[in-house]
This record gives sequence, structure tokens and C-alpha cells, in this order.
Amino acid sequence: MGRIDAIAAIMLRSGVGLAVAGIAILFGLAPVQAQGDKMTAIAIPAQPNAIELGTGALPDAKAQESWHRQYGSVFARNVTIATLTPFLPQPGKATGAAVIVAPGGGFMSLSMENEGWDVAKALAVKGVAAFVLKYRLNQTPADLPGFERSMQRMFSGAAVRPPRPSADDAATRLAPQIADARAAFALLRQRAKEWHIDPDRIGMVGFSAGAALTLMTALHGQDAKPASIGIIYGPMASVTVPADAPPLFAALAADDPIFGNSGSGLIDSWRAAKRPAEYHLFEQGGHGFGMYPKETTSTGWFDSYVRWIGMHGMLKPAH
Repeated sequence: MGRIDAIAAIMLRSGVGLAVAGIAILFGLAPVQAQGDKMTAIAIPAQPNAIELGTGALPDAKAQESWHRQYGSVFARNVTIATLTPFLPQPGKATGAAVIVAPGGGFMSLSMENEGWDVAKALAVKGVAAFVLKYRLNQTPADLPGFERSMQRMFSGAAVRPPRPSADDAATRLAPQIADARAAFALLRQRAKEWHIDPDRIGMVGFSAGAALTLMTALHGQDAKPASIGIIYGPMASVTVPADAPPLFAALAADDPIFGNSGSGLIDSWRAAKRPAEYHLFEQGGHGFGMYPKETTSTGWFDSYVRWIGMHGMLKPAH
């Protein structure tokens, strides 16, 4: 991700695991050339506050979780056990609002720092209890060189575009990840008193593939029912919007090589259903800008998002 995250770009070409290519075609994507900093394997960081969500191990998973560094950030791969890590505000600043943060990475890695921990820390400073969702991923080669070679093969030659699946089919293919998101919402509501959060003010924000998961959680997450959703450089294709859909915030850079030319069908769908929607289309920023400090106005997405959830009553002081 980042300055273009090759992992996120895998959404465009991959045919393994949960058929992510089908998800990519669903949202009208075209092939993207991978580029960026070299991956470097690192030890799995200590995550003492991570809570297992109880959704079980990913079926048929053989490779063990591994991590690497790229673009000045850290990424997890081959996640088979979903976890949730809390980042709580100082008691005097807590508003009672909560947000589940879903990093991106093409459903084959997770940008845990730029689109996870850094977002959660910034939300906590604003008085929002934030929870980073490390959801289960499609399996990739266990060793990093093998993973890099598999990526190179994916980006060589012409792309083969499979038939466009339905949104319901996409939700089926993302069933493990949606189950992880549902479990995260259930855990927050179960422990709401302990974490000093309002169970009716739990939102979700996602990035790239995490944005797709956020959208699918709102549309197909059954009991999840996020109070608001943030779609940050995520899919923009039109969808069927239920009458009780949550308020939607979307941010995208016009020069995003993945979603930049995919129109604004998502926003049109929300407005046609007479549900609240706000859309920020930045001139520049590329894909995966997240919390990276950049010269572009896309860096302002975070402050706009916080003001937006405040406008919708998410930041009213807890009583």
C-alpha cells in the first residue's frame, strides 16, 4: 500500500484463497503495476493487548503468521487467528465513542502500522476508543522470497478478468473476515462498560481491502450494525443500500491507481437511499496514504473524518 502497496494491488490479480480477484472485478478494478520499497522480514512484534476473537483458525491454513517491513511501516501476513487490540483514550478525554479500525492489504497482508495502530492512536487522542482488527487473511507462500516471487508472477503477462460476481457472492467469499468483524462488534458491546464506551456509538473505518470489509460488514454483517462507516480509498461501485444503512464517510485521491477512476456509484447509492453520505475526492495522494505525512491535501482526511463523526453525534461527552 503506501505509495502503491503491492500487497493491496494483489486484489487486482489474485486467484487464490477467497478469490480476491473476483472481489476486485466486482468493484470494477483494472490491473496495477506493483512498485515500492523492498520487503524485509521481521520478527512478530509483541502484541500484549491483543484479544483473540474466538472465530477459530482459518480453515485449511498451513502457513504460520509472519510479518515484514515495507514503506517505512510493518505488515502482517498469513493471519489465521483474528484479534482485536484496544487503544483507549485517557479517562478525562473519553467521549464514549468507539471505532473499529480495519487495515488494508488486499486480503493477503495487513498494513498494521500505517492503517492500524497509527490510526487508532490518533483516534484515542481525540477521545475515541479505537480497536485495531487483525482479521484472517488468504494464505500466501510461507517464506518472504516465495511471496515476492508469487507477486512477480501475478504481475507478469496480461490479466485474465473473471466474470463479475454479485455483491452477495462477494460477501460469501469474505465470510471469514465478516465473521471476524461481527465478533469484534460483539466483543465491544459485551465489554462496553469496562471500556467506557456507548454500545450505540461504535463505528468502523477501513482502508482499501479493509474498506471493502467495512462496507460488507455494514451491508452483510447482520448483528454488527456499525453506527457509522469510513471508506478510505476503498471500492466506489454502486451497491444496494438498506433503509437503515449507517452514515457513510468516503475519502479517495483522484490519482489513486486502483479506485481513482471507478466513479462515485457508492455515494450515489447512499444518497438515493436517502442515507447520510460525505465524500472527499482529493486531487493527489495515490493509494494507501493512510497516516503517512504527505505534501498532498489527502493528509487532511483524518481531521475531516473526526469532525464528521462529531457532526453525527459520535463525540458527545459520555454521561
